[in-house]
Amino acid sequence: MASFTMTARPFKTRFAPSPTGLLHLGNIRTALFNFLLARQAQGTFLLRLEDTDALRGHEKYARALEQDLRWLGLAWNEGPEAGGQHGPYAQSERGSIYKEYFAALESRGLAYPCFCSEHELAIARKTALAAHRPPRYSGKCRALLPQEVQARFARAEPATLRFRVEEGKTVEFEDKVRGWQVFSTDDIGDYVIRRSDGTPAFFFCNAIDDALMEVTLVVRGEDHLTNTPRQILLLQALGLPLPDYAHIALVVGADGAPLSKRSGSKSVQELRASGFLPLAINNYLARLGHTYDANALMSLNALAENFGLSRLGRAPARYDETQLMHWQHEAVLHLPSESLWTWMGEAVHTLVPMEKREEFTAAVRANISFPADALRWAQIVFTDQLVVSHAAREAMTTAGQEFFATARQALEKHGADFKAVSETLRQTRAVSGKALFQPLRAALMGELDGPEMAKLLPLIGVERARKRLSI
Repeated sequence: MASFTMTARPFKTRFAPSPTGLLHLGNIRTALFNFLLARQAQGTFLLRLEDTDALRGHEKYARALEQDLRWLGLAWNEGPEAGGQHGPYAQSERGSIYKEYFAALESRGLAYPCFCSEHELAIARKTALAAHRPPRYSGKCRALLPQEVQARFARAEPATLRFRVEEGKTVEFEDKVRGWQVFSTDDIGDYVIRRSDGTPAFFFCNAIDDALMEVTLVVRGEDHLTNTPRQILLLQALGLPLPDYAHIALVVGADGAPLSKRSGSKSVQELRASGFLPLAINNYLARLGHTYDANALMSLNALAENFGLSRLGRAPARYDETQLMHWQHEAVLHLPSESLWTWMGEAVHTLVPMEKREEFTAAVRANISFPADALRWAQIVFTDQLVVSHAAREAMTTAGQEFFATARQALEKHGADFKAVSETLRQTRAVSGKALFQPLRAALMGELDGPEMAKLLPLIGVERARKRLSI
């Protein structure tokens, strides 16, 4: 069993997901915060897979979450594939380590088998709650004699293993977000560290691994706050080093309930498939419950440099899709041209002539947020299947036939020079503002809003423009 001396350890954070499903925004936010803190301190960002639940853990989800983290730029310095001195990094492969510590606790009388059934425990919890008491374990099996324990094992009775919590004590620690915390052991009671099927409970393996992997700061959701005193007691009993703890506010939906798929949370895979950019997601999540002085789009390095636990709020962080969309648009605006073209996708590449791609991307960049938007403008510009909106058709009707007859004449004279065409219309028809530009845009694009016509008309071309103006 490993032993430790209390020496200064290099800064290390960790992300320890259970690979039982796809990563969603709430999970990624926790990973991002840990990554940014490690990057800022030039420390280590550790990835550990908490896959002890054999019925739910799936290899495909482990590979998927690793792919998601890489796509977001949240590369881990230690963990699966990256390696390190503290592996293995999947809890399903660390069973022998946990057995060693179970045995150490039992040999010192700090853990004992509990034969209470789920039914018994449920009744006890219900009774305690009805009496306005914490639903702690009664300690029924604490005083079982060794011979009685052996007899019950001989009858193959299932048993959990409980950690013995000393009564009448307090557990105190400074939470790096929520301040000083004090818990009474009388409210905690003896808790399960090994399930009846032999698998370690979250409290146990999570704490053991943080200590053995030399994690110095645990950043996790505030729903784990009450787990912390249990884990501190456990690590102290085993003589293992304690990390610092920072419990961050949870993300909630518009209804104030924890963010879920039903309230708008999407998996990273879904976000990637729809065209979201990693920098957009990172900029949004870094500000979800955390403040920056600057409101500009930032690189991962800049996000890390300006990140701080003192800037984290304690109130629930409310998910706002409008803000996510804002950062997506900002990320598109700042994407290098070659990357923007690649991001637009094959459907756009098929429609846009290679010699026109730079002009096209420059023309539509400010008016797109997703590849689907780029495809829509490519179809408008480079195909003859124009769909005219109801508002656009009304603007064309109001302008009248003589307006468009003049527009066609101006087109023949000036070609795809939109400024010259519109100026001819202004002077000839005595129109300006919306009365001038909306009918032109409506006929040429089928919409009243969109990219600058001066940039689009040369791409549409004189021949296609002539047909669209012939109404």
